[in-house]
This record gives sequence, C-alpha cells and structure tokens, in this order.
Amino acid sequence: MKIVAISDTHGLHQSICLPEGDLLIHAGDLSKRGLKTEVEDFLNWFSAQPHRYKVFIAGNHDFFFEKEDTDVIQKLIPDNIIYLNDSAAMIEGLKIWGSPIQPLFYDWAFNRQRGADIKKHWDLIPADADILLTHGPAHGILDLTMDYRNVGCEELLKKIEAVKPKYHICGHIHEAHGVLEKEGTTFINASLLNVHYRPVFKPFVFDF
Repeated sequence: MKIVAISDTHGLHQSICLPEGDLLIHAGDLSKRGLKTEVEDFLNWFSAQPHRYKVFIAGNHDFFFEKEDTDVIQKLIPDNIIYLNDSAAMIEGLKIWGSPIQPLFYDWAFNRQRGADIKKHWDLIPADADILLTHGPAHGILDLTMDYRNVGCEELLKKIEAVKPKYHICGHIHEAHGVLEKEGTTFINASLLNVHYRPVFKPFVFDF
C-alpha cells in the first residue's frame, strides 16, 4: 500500500499537488480558524482526491471538531472519508489510531495539561497499532520550535516506546517538518507549511 501523508494545510489545500497513492492521511490543522465553512471546503476537496482511502484527524486550529456535537460532525463528513478522534480504523489489515490531542499550547483546540490529563488519551492507544496519527509530536522528536524548544509530549513518547508502531505521523510544529527513524518506529512530521504559513514542503510518500 502506498501512503501519502500531509498535515497543517490551514486552508491552502487547493494549492497542494498530491502524489498518487492508495491511502491519504492528514494529521490535522486543515483550517485557519476552525470555521464550519473552512471545514466544508476542506472535506469537499479531500473527498474528491483519487486515493482509495482517506483518513484525517483535527488539529489545534480546528475548533469546529471540538465544539460541535458528534452527530453534526459525522453528518458533514463524506462517506469515503474516515475521521479519527481517539479512535481506530482498520484498512486492508493496517490498524490506524488517531487523536487531535496535544499539550497545552496557548488557547487552542484539543489542548490538555501535560502529565495525567493528557496521558488518559494515550492510554487509549491499542498495543497493536501499525500507524499512530496524532496532531502533536512526541517529546524530542521532530518537535523543535524556531526558538529551540522541544514542545512535544513526554507521555506520548512513553506510549510510543511501549507500543512501537511502525509509523508515527504528526504535524503541529511546522518548522520541525521531516522524518526520523528510532527504535523500529519511523516518525514523520508531515507539516506542509513553514512558520510563515507558506506551503513550501512536499507530502511524504511511503510504502507499507
């Protein structure tokens, strides 16, 4: 299966040229301000992509997904798209688990306090997850900000070290875009925008 991974498009999805693939993954921050109109525009675009499977999570800009009722959200999502929110999906034998949660970051959506508060979410990650999809990075891995701070989640890193998924895909910290392999897990920060919110990075493509 050829997988295409992107994140942090912030409403600029129409300007992105996507490679061919079987599975398209978006790791959150699909909108600028989390407005319903922005979400609808993204979902229309995402649904129209030729990839057979399409999976996404929300991010800290995507307030619509935090504020609206589950029923409202599900009615908006096209049938050919899978939305994950502390939940899993099986696609051709691959178990993908996704969450929008990230450590407290100003006053954004899906923020949780570090420690026990955020650990409750990572405790839900299944031991047999093949691909872990979170908006925020793990601590010390593709999480370095432009002012040289590691802002990733410590509890998430512990869970990844225990579960050892084949891939961890995230975004959130634009300037940390990149890929890194560590102890059997390939970490991907798939942000497409730089710190100035310009779409300068390319999607990641890999075979599973």
